[in-house]
Amino acid sequence: MVVQLLCSVLVLLLLLPTGKPEIYIVTMDGEPVISYKGGVPGFEPIAEDSDEKIDATSQLVTSYAQHLEEKHDMLLGSLFDHGAYKKLYSYKHLINGFAVHISPEQAETLRCAPGVKSVERDWKVRRLTTHTPQFLGLPTGVWPTGGGFDRAGENIVIGFVDSGIYPHHPSFATHSTNPYEPLPNYRGKCEVDPNTKKDFCNGKIIGAQHFAEAAIAAGAFNPSIDFASPMDGDGHGSHTAAIAAGNNGVPVRMHGHEFGKASGMAPHARIAVYKALYRLFGGFVADVVAAIDQAVHDGVDILNLSVGPNSPPATTKTTFLNPFDATLLAAVKAGVFVAHAAGNGGPFPKTLVSYSPWITSVAAAVDDRRYKNHLTLGNGKILAGIGLSPSTHPNQTYTLVAANDVLLDSSVMKYSPSDCQRPELLNKNLVEGNILLCGYSFNFVSGTASVKKVSETAKSLGAIGFALAVENVYPGAKFDPVPVGVPGILITEVPKSMDLIDYYNISTPRDWTGRVKSFNATGSIGDGLMPILHKSAPQVALFSARGPNIKDFSFQDADLLKPDILAPGSLIWAAWSPNGTDEPNYVGEGFAMISGTSMAAPHIAGIAALVKQKHPHWSPAAIKSALMTTSTQLDRAERPLQAQQYSETETMKLVTATPFDYGSGHVNPKAALDPGLIFDAGYEDYLGFLCTTPGIDSHEIKNYTNSPCNYTMNHPSNFNGPSITVSHLVKTQTFTRTVTNVAEEETYVITTRMQPSIAVEVTPSAMTLKPGASRKFSISLTVRSVTGTYSFGEIFMKGSRGHKVKIPVVAMGYWR
Repeated sequence: MVVQLLCSVLVLLLLLPTGKPEIYIVTMDGEPVISYKGGVPGFEPIAEDSDEKIDATSQLVTSYAQHLEEKHDMLLGSLFDHGAYKKLYSYKHLINGFAVHISPEQAETLRCAPGVKSVERDWKVRRLTTHTPQFLGLPTGVWPTGGGFDRAGENIVIGFVDSGIYPHHPSFATHSTNPYEPLPNYRGKCEVDPNTKKDFCNGKIIGAQHFAEAAIAAGAFNPSIDFASPMDGDGHGSHTAAIAAGNNGVPVRMHGHEFGKASGMAPHARIAVYKALYRLFGGFVADVVAAIDQAVHDGVDILNLSVGPNSPPATTKTTFLNPFDATLLAAVKAGVFVAHAAGNGGPFPKTLVSYSPWITSVAAAVDDRRYKNHLTLGNGKILAGIGLSPSTHPNQTYTLVAANDVLLDSSVMKYSPSDCQRPELLNKNLVEGNILLCGYSFNFVSGTASVKKVSETAKSLGAIGFALAVENVYPGAKFDPVPVGVPGILITEVPKSMDLIDYYNISTPRDWTGRVKSFNATGSIGDGLMPILHKSAPQVALFSARGPNIKDFSFQDADLLKPDILAPGSLIWAAWSPNGTDEPNYVGEGFAMISGTSMAAPHIAGIAALVKQKHPHWSPAAIKSALMTTSTQLDRAERPLQAQQYSETETMKLVTATPFDYGSGHVNPKAALDPGLIFDAGYEDYLGFLCTTPGIDSHEIKNYTNSPCNYTMNHPSNFNGPSITVSHLVKTQTFTRTVTNVAEEETYVITTRMQPSIAVEVTPSAMTLKPGASRKFSISLTVRSVTGTYSFGEIFMKGSRGHKVKIPVVAMGYWR
């Protein structure tokens, strides 16, 4: 009655002037293809079983999908005049709905229309911005089991919802690899480049499409730089695709130096490109959902998403139910493994942008490779810094000249010349043959200045090299080594920069106006091209988003551990698009070394492809379980993992890491191929988790999943995942898990370890499982003392055949 009254009032309001059109995602009554069990006259059931794989090419599927699209068009046509709206997409496979460009008043009309379940305004998403195969042990431990690198990932299709691909890069070439046979199970299209009239596919790249309807409707799309094709206008998409599935042994060359050979995790996997991100504005959820819907319909095995919302979508109460996560739930139901970047909001708690149990949320680690360099001053002091550069001539020192002391005239001060971005402001006669000193300003943080440009300035003025001094630490500053063609160094620590400035000032006499009489300071720059390998790796990267996970946008803690797993994500070398402007230091380059959980997710996508290749019938949950239970919580020196964190003075320090930093631990690909036991879960388990989570409205669940809450598990912590999290533990509570043996018959002894404020007990303490058998066990957690903080521990299952299965336990105790 209230709804009818509101809708009557709205009809009157529609006579008033209308607001600016926006993009809305609308969901409808009626099941999408993935969950249609019958009931519509003339259409036979498609999904008899909740986890059954569907043949997307069958007449049944295509006719029912067409029926849904016709219903979307009929609804819009019955409500609005032709030309008064623009439908952007019909979603038919994973969710039943559409994206439409309409005014807020029209959106209210839609909200009141029969058959409409939800109308949500679109929101923006953004990118979550080599040596790692050796670091992870792939060439010796994993690739040989799949037939060597030239077979690793064979016939597995990884879909990338990202910024497209640069198809001409050697990381994606096919001329020097084993031939790629046609894959009948993959149905994706290959768009044609509008400029060259060639398609984007070559066997390795097996599909390439772009999605920009929402971006165009919003007026954000610029075809001259965003490219109305799968071409990567950013760099990010080429980088993530190469990390997961780039060719093996591709030389990384820049400025005449080879930094090593790059390889993807699964070098023979296929790449399917679904471009929905763009260089300047990121992307829109309507385009991303369309890309995911298409990728699953096309038949990808793995989906890599290095993308996340700018902020939590406030349109839904719960984190797990929004069009993005609901679409991914349907993707997992279709048998697709989803790797998702956890987010780059670290090191602060509750900064994750990846929440749901059906996806694998990946945190970023710093691996064992560090690039260091040093500047030796004429007074004998050696200042440490970073700089991927050659050295100045050995046994020779050079005069130091500061940019502010070599200006062509004082009027150029308004251009902040000290950051050395504009060579035309500086006097070449004074700079030539010397080391140019520059200042690191906020412009480097905002992206309007770059180290690459400093090196170009130095080179064009004939400088022997440059030194860039950080005098203030700005929020958001991250000091990554940048490959440059001339000797160069970035002094990142403020005290060392002050040493440099003090020495320069003492050694540089001036007249009464402040003009330099003579430049007497000298120095030399070391060789920064060779990496130093550290045993303290891996560490959780400073920027990597942290738990605890949240269940709603009041930031209430969820009974589910996130992130799930840690993978390399700091300073990762991989392919780049010469058109790419995402990183100012790599404009026009063929490779880039960048950081982000965006780089960590495709490591997991590629390793998941290797697991899927060995175990083709495993569910996404089984693959996720294998990755998590075999991961390591120790670094290479066998010490507990550490996490980078801010100290009180905003410099970086290391602290002992917890599961809120790394999930289950750092990925161990070799062990993941043979995990012994798995914690499996299917669609009904995910529904049970949703239906049991307090505060989630069952109508909201039905809206997004088309399923009633017939599934319950008493407590969300009973969800059969490879971790246990209890955000509000009172007295003693008991939870259950079921394991399935995926190896030979084996006896497992179960032990536990927990911080003292919580007691943990597992029953039974040992069990024997035959091949393929499943066994249930219970875990009792008891509050011993209330500390106001989470306690961490683990359950360790040691098998008689050598398998080791670990799951993290996280709980906060309350007296009531």
